[in-house]
Amino acid sequence: MTTTVTAREEAPPGRGRRPDGGKPTARRRPRLPARLRRIGLPYLLLLPALLLELLIHLAPMVIGIVMSFKELTHLFIGNWGAAPWNALDNYRVAVDLDAPIGAALLRSFLVTCAFSVLTVGLCWLLGTAAAICMQENFRGRGLLRAVFLTPYALPVYAAVITWAFMFQRDNGLVNHVLHDQLGLTDGRPFWLLGDNSFVALTVVAVWKTWPFAFLIVMAALQNIPKDLYEAAALDGAGIRQQIRRITLPALRPVNQVLVLVLFLWTFNDFNTPYVLFGKAAPKAADLISVHIYQSSFVTWNFGTGSAMSVLLLLFLLMVTAGYLLVTSRGRKHADG
Repeated sequence: MTTTVTAREEAPPGRGRRPDGGKPTARRRPRLPARLRRIGLPYLLLLPALLLELLIHLAPMVIGIVMSFKELTHLFIGNWGAAPWNALDNYRVAVDLDAPIGAALLRSFLVTCAFSVLTVGLCWLLGTAAAICMQENFRGRGLLRAVFLTPYALPVYAAVITWAFMFQRDNGLVNHVLHDQLGLTDGRPFWLLGDNSFVALTVVAVWKTWPFAFLIVMAALQNIPKDLYEAAALDGAGIRQQIRRITLPALRPVNQVLVLVLFLWTFNDFNTPYVLFGKAAPKAADLISVHIYQSSFVTWNFGTGSAMSVLLLLFLLMVTAGYLLVTSRGRKHADG
């Protein structure tokens, strides 16, 4: 006896059948609203970066803030959570200018401010001047651009160690050129000791940072139409007037961000002074990043060092917020 199989029985589970008894069709799954998918997709793509940010930056930051309220010394290094709480005592010690610790922190802060202002100013000036000069077409321009970017491409440790050898007193290249070849110095000065250490640190920092300013300004100059310069030249404007009236106003939005980034990088710079001078930097080059390191890992007073780090974070946040507020108001005033 033959068994007849109907279309309904042939259809696999989960599939529908057309009303006219034809070929089964796939059942449509409910789709999310287009607006929900459009809004949720960017956050979903940002989720991995947010998790890494929480893991790498925010978690140690929170731990450091907690440590700043503890009497954390070498006695509790094995179990820092068991260190006793001391409320705001670490902060009081750090800001007590009459005590040696507070006075030393203030001196380091002032040295860092002077170093940052000088380094950022020179980096911006050199980077802008080089970028403007590189806009004209001439033979070897591509090679010269690559040479300018070399300090930025080199590893920091290799570059700073090379400069440390160049600043040696007896057999360093700097003294050989300045004293033996050019005769600009009376003797062979110590560049890594005393007040000269500030000059050496600034030279190295400017040398390795100014190519970043050059790269950013050079990219921003590509967006300025050449018709403006041609029209200004026809009106009789010289090079200085073109730079003053066209180039610098067009670069204002880029320079606002560039100066802020350079300041934050320079103020927090740890690798350059640490590699150049070691754990004990001279007083003239005692940047606050190295000073906090010494207060934490040399004297084994991690609570006070954490409090100094938190104070530095608050200062940089205040500077950033104030700078952005001033620049945004200036931009609105210029647009209005």
